[in-house]
Amino acid sequence: MLRRTVFGLARSAIPTVSSATSLTAVFRPFSTTTSIMSTSASPSTTPMEDAIREKITTHLSPRTLQIHNDSHLHAHHSAMRGVTSRETHFRVVISSDAFKGKMQPARHRLVYGLLKDEMAKEGGIHALQLRTMTLEEEDKRREKEEAEERARTCKD
Repeated sequence: MLRRTVFGLARSAIPTVSSATSLTAVFRPFSTTTSIMSTSASPSTTPMEDAIREKITTHLSPRTLQIHNDSHLHAHHSAMRGVTSRETHFRVVISSDAFKGKMQPARHRLVYGLLKDEMAKEGGIHALQLRTMTLEEEDKRREKEEAEERARTCKD
């Protein structure tokens, strides 16, 4: 039994990107579309999320890319008064070989550099929480979580 959830979904239900070409399975909590390669004429309902996904995918080729729009949790803050954007606070999980050999601050600077235009824009990204991992770190983390889950199920 999984106890940890994200937006009410069991952790195992959250898809990850297995390659840069397979983006249709990326977790999009507030979007009605599932692919950044949409050909519809209507504008996206999540332009900031789409920009984040496109830039990170293009430059970092992540194995895992999870973008969580937490803006609704911060809409009542005084700094958000008068802001009409519904895409201001994001939590992003990235695993990529591009992070290999880099310490956490350097990884974050790399991502901030990619998103500098979105962060500088009026009504753009106000807060960005990052979890950046190499592929090896992600594998170790996943193994540890699976071992903890097995241990919990043995106790139950």
